[in-house]
Amino acid sequence: MKNYLKIISGSSNPALAGEICEYLDLAPCKIHLERAPNDNIKVQIRENVREDDVFVVQSSSSPVNDHLTELLLIIDALKYASARRITAVLPYYPYVRSDKKDEPRISISARLVADLLQVAGADRILTMTLHSPQIVAFSRIPVDQLWATSLICNYMRGMDLSRAVVVSPDVGSADEASAYANRLELPMAIMDKRRHADDEKAEIQNIIGDIKGRDALLFDDEVLTGGSMVEAMRILKERGVRRIFAGCTHGVFSGAAMEHIDQSSVEVFATTNTIPLPENKPSRKIEVLSVARIFGDAIKAIHHGESVSRLI
Repeated sequence: MKNYLKIISGSSNPALAGEICEYLDLAPCKIHLERAPNDNIKVQIRENVREDDVFVVQSSSSPVNDHLTELLLIIDALKYASARRITAVLPYYPYVRSDKKDEPRISISARLVADLLQVAGADRILTMTLHSPQIVAFSRIPVDQLWATSLICNYMRGMDLSRAVVVSPDVGSADEASAYANRLELPMAIMDKRRHADDEKAEIQNIIGDIKGRDALLFDDEVLTGGSMVEAMRILKERGVRRIFAGCTHGVFSGAAMEHIDQSSVEVFATTNTIPLPENKPSRKIEVLSVARIFGDAIKAIHHGESVSRLI
């Protein structure tokens, strides 16, 4: 019985889906998406997918709600087209930061997204660098989580790191910073950030580790407005850091984030293409690294029933 591998791209990040198809030497599966006069999204799969192994590439880029709805409709269409297995490939997981009940009467949206994907007909999820590890446990279908750590580290190795130190912007990010420090074989420092009870502003009170006269490497899983990271850069400069390099997996860069990064003291800011950067906001300092090969290798492994953890 046939079990062809097929890739379908939603409208959130067609460039990344195209790179994945090119790496796997596959033509993208034919699909038609349109907006009906009543503002409903219509999805039609325009080739036979019966008994096929289908991977739907859809990231959580703006407009997030439209792209999530589109993803669910594509999965539903594939289910009724008798696809053998449907994998939701989510380079950036929708509602990833809504992962806990930290305020009264709020929705834990990341768990709801996991439920919606399963109900729509997804058989498994393939994603990258989740904001919190518990999100994997929200899902009742298998979840494979990839990491961009090695990709970003390989890029950073092109810099002179002889006097470098990896700096964690707060204690909560120490584990992630440690992963970068271990891969790059560099020492680590931690910024001690305290949040006062009477306001929401966090202040950096101490820096644990030797940073004066050294080059600092700052990493985070995602950057939204860039305010916290730019503030950390300012303080590091005040404390005697020589040069600053930074990186993140998911460059959301909302509002004026890219302008703030360009105006900051960072020399290079490495991110990935899990989310497409705004085309009308070119940046002098942001370097975009492609995760297409990482996702392509994971898709091949899943299709052939091989281990994905060996790719991490």
